[in-house]
Amino acid sequence: MATIAWIGLGNMGGPMAGNLVSAGHVVRGVDPVPAARTAAAERGVRVVATVAEAADGADAVFTSLPRSEHVREVYSGPDGIWLTAPTTALLLDTSTVDVATSRFCHEASVARGYRFVDSPVSGGIAGAEAGTLTFMLGGEPADVAEASGLVEPLAGHVFDLGGPTMGIAAKLANNLMLFVSLLGVAEGSQLAEQLGLDAAKFFEVASVSSGESWPLRTWYPVPGVVPTSPANRGFDATFTTVLAEKDLSFAVAAGEAAGLHLPAARIALEQFTRLIDEGLGGKDASLIVKYASADGRVVGFDPPEPTT
Repeated sequence: MATIAWIGLGNMGGPMAGNLVSAGHVVRGVDPVPAARTAAAERGVRVVATVAEAADGADAVFTSLPRSEHVREVYSGPDGIWLTAPTTALLLDTSTVDVATSRFCHEASVARGYRFVDSPVSGGIAGAEAGTLTFMLGGEPADVAEASGLVEPLAGHVFDLGGPTMGIAAKLANNLMLFVSLLGVAEGSQLAEQLGLDAAKFFEVASVSSGESWPLRTWYPVPGVVPTSPANRGFDATFTTVLAEKDLSFAVAAGEAAGLHLPAARIALEQFTRLIDEGLGGKDASLIVKYASADGRVVGFDPPEPTT
């Protein structure tokens, strides 16, 4: 079994690291948040104080971090991976970052004698807990093959997408499709309600018809219809609006660089930005349903009282 360093023990990283422990690996983890460290320790992760302690002698180093700038800092900082991990370690980044950051990690890793695989995931917190994530891997063939074996305990599906940055390319395109689909589910749910349809009955129809999609099955934004829907819990986040805005902004930027026209993605991005501007960035991304309603109100969400 391998010795693995895991940097970032949050909602996704913590369960993934724990599943590697369950598979028999030794996992040393780092996170700045006390609650994340405690939860990881309860999963069997050996929590340490620094990246250097985690990476010392590791066979592989995983990162699971919120934003591109965090990934760059963890790799290139004074206590970072490139200065502390053995060059024999395979480096894998499961974060959702922009293409330029992924390319930077590949090129700078190779220049320093390391092997790097971009390894973003799809499946959310539930998939991380259950070990059923989809992994999208990009890198040199031998490195991707090694990465595939390491992530197998975490995954329902593992895809070799090709060379460097192809994993993150697949992740950004997939998330663009997710959030555009979410916009359609949000609008359709409100139209069904206003036309007098029973929400549960309409969901049954849509789920076996052409409206079927992952956000319909998982995030249907009406309480009491889908057990996993954030609408059942006041739109507390399974995937925050802040993270949705980040991911979609990276996808739109990649589209711009390619000269594409992405009007539906831009509408969804604008609505996520509005939620953030209203102080709701910590709520679930599916709360964009409130912009489809006639008056901005939706069942299951009580807006916070304005502060004076």
